[in-house]
Amino acid sequence: MASKKISPDSIRNLKGIGEKSEELFHRLGIFTTDDLLHYYPRDYDAFEEPVSIGQIQVGQKNAVIGRITKKPTIKSFGGNSITMVYLKDADASLQVNWFHMPFLASTLKPGMVYVFRGLVSEKNGRRIMEQPALYTPAAYDSLKGQLLPVYSLTKGLTNQALRKAEAQLLQTREILPEILPDEIRTPLGLAEINFALSQIHFPDSRQNLLNARNRLSFDEFFFFLLGVSRMKAQAHDKVNHFPMKTVWKTEEVIESLPYRLTNAQQQVWGELERDLASDHLMSRLIQGDVGSGKTILAFLAMIMSYENGYQSAIMVPTEVLASQHYEALLSLLEKNNITDACPVLLSGSCTAKEKRSIYEKISSGEARMIVGTHALIQEAVVYKNLGLVITDEQHRFGVRQRMTLTEKGFPPNVLVMSATPIPRTLAMILYGDLDISILNDMPRNRLPIKNCVVGTSWRENAYKFMEKEIAAGHQVYVICPMVEPNEELACENVTEYSKALRKRFDASIRVEALHGQMKPKQKQEIMDAFAANEIQILVSTTVVEVGVNVPNATVMMIENAERFGLAQLHQLRGRVGRGSAQSYCIFMQGDGQKETSKRLKILNQSNDGFYIAEEDLKLRGPGDLFGVRQSGIAVFQIADIYRDAGLLKLASQAVKDLLSMDPDLALPQNRELKKALDGYMQSTETSSALPS
Repeated sequence: MASKKISPDSIRNLKGIGEKSEELFHRLGIFTTDDLLHYYPRDYDAFEEPVSIGQIQVGQKNAVIGRITKKPTIKSFGGNSITMVYLKDADASLQVNWFHMPFLASTLKPGMVYVFRGLVSEKNGRRIMEQPALYTPAAYDSLKGQLLPVYSLTKGLTNQALRKAEAQLLQTREILPEILPDEIRTPLGLAEINFALSQIHFPDSRQNLLNARNRLSFDEFFFFLLGVSRMKAQAHDKVNHFPMKTVWKTEEVIESLPYRLTNAQQQVWGELERDLASDHLMSRLIQGDVGSGKTILAFLAMIMSYENGYQSAIMVPTEVLASQHYEALLSLLEKNNITDACPVLLSGSCTAKEKRSIYEKISSGEARMIVGTHALIQEAVVYKNLGLVITDEQHRFGVRQRMTLTEKGFPPNVLVMSATPIPRTLAMILYGDLDISILNDMPRNRLPIKNCVVGTSWRENAYKFMEKEIAAGHQVYVICPMVEPNEELACENVTEYSKALRKRFDASIRVEALHGQMKPKQKQEIMDAFAANEIQILVSTTVVEVGVNVPNATVMMIENAERFGLAQLHQLRGRVGRGSAQSYCIFMQGDGQKETSKRLKILNQSNDGFYIAEEDLKLRGPGDLFGVRQSGIAVFQIADIYRDAGLLKLASQAVKDLLSMDPDLALPQNRELKKALDGYMQSTETSSALPS
């Protein structure tokens, strides 16, 4: 049997990556050497100056210089052992533990001085460093200033393996041509692309890391905006081929709602009616906080389209959200006796037989309302008379995906919805081709969420509060920043946390885990069970950030809140407070730093997403090197619209200047750029390579 041919750009061509390890890389979305090159670190392990015991930061990796004063203690239990030493200075003490390393007792002698480097936690009021690396002061001194990359991992793959693969690739790959024209790159002081890619993985200094990240962030903004510009230029024209008349049915639907539309909803609905009835195509963005009532406006627009004889489609980024929208739409249509709209739900998990049936209903025009994920833009989907396209959380779709749905026949009216609180100045750049409507008030029956920022010592109190809410019939979210344990970062992870909660809570309280690495069917089953209150505590990553509507959930606890940006924390918080009961959000701060407390205090004081976004914009700066990506804008792997707002504005101006001089990128100096843009536009990625 002939061996399987390996593609020239496969990661299998790297030494040390065999069939089994290749599968692990695939789980991270890394298939080619180009994927690997652009799989950026999520953090950096910095070899800082050693600190005194009193200066230790709990929840972080610390380097402490200390003298052994007593012979180590060894404790045995069940065939296992812990080797312990105690370090003290004038202000504080520290317990140091090693598991399964009894031989250290003969190595660590009283009077010897070492640098102990490891993660520090706090247990029962004691600070403990576990499994630290040991260095002589001279050896550690030679390492000071190094920045080692820390990557998002999957079970079975270590940081060391990823570092080794990245280093090998950087040494053996071909030099990339510079794609940014000198007239753009030089005045802005942007690093050369090969330097940037090398330094983002293995920076020689903080300044080089900053320069590398700025270049790569600029590129992401630049190509995104260049792609949007091409998308606009390729639109046939602005004439509305699907002009609509206002209809009484939408007024009847509004009257039938169990609540009154807010003033902002009424104003925005008036704008949508005028746009749809205009001779010019609608291109509008509705920006509204989580729970501000965007979805009902989308449904009203779909009903108006149906009443005028046209199809409408709403595309959302997750199957969970698509299913919830579909069920809500069915209920609304049934309540208002709209019986022949034939709504369909199209997603990747539909069987081949189900897809064929749905395709037929869409192409024949029988299905007048279509709800789905990016499956809506597959080539097999042919629309009869698509007059309205709605994309929910549009920033989670790549430029090509957003463009493809609007190319199905004559260009349709376009409505974009976003709950991500983007400051207006930045929204006008990211959505420069759209008219912007703002929903800036909340439904009248919503109680403001009560917030608190607490340290890890308050965790047991939080658990007792959860038990109280669950006893009252409510449900709880717990958010962790990671799926699995990471050898470099002291962050809570979904896998271990859910196991710990099952032990902590009574067996009658069902605890389940949810994260982005699960299969869609499994995620859907868990969300359905949570929505039905079969699960009382859902431990999840930020996968619930978009489109999970469980009004019965009243508590959210976010572990390691310092690892997220304020805007993303606010959007996560919006998963509770969706019913009539009082809801609560507990921000668990894991690092104990005053600067972090200052940031989180803004969330404690306000539930206004747009205020929080503006404050986030003020607080984040170009020197903020470390931490997970903050913005939640998934089409950007490294760029962050809050931290990199200045770069976003520079990229916007650069695109305008470039296209004013060479709209078709036909000049010789722009050939490589045009080739790169063509490749970018063919990409169908919906999200960053970083797993949630």
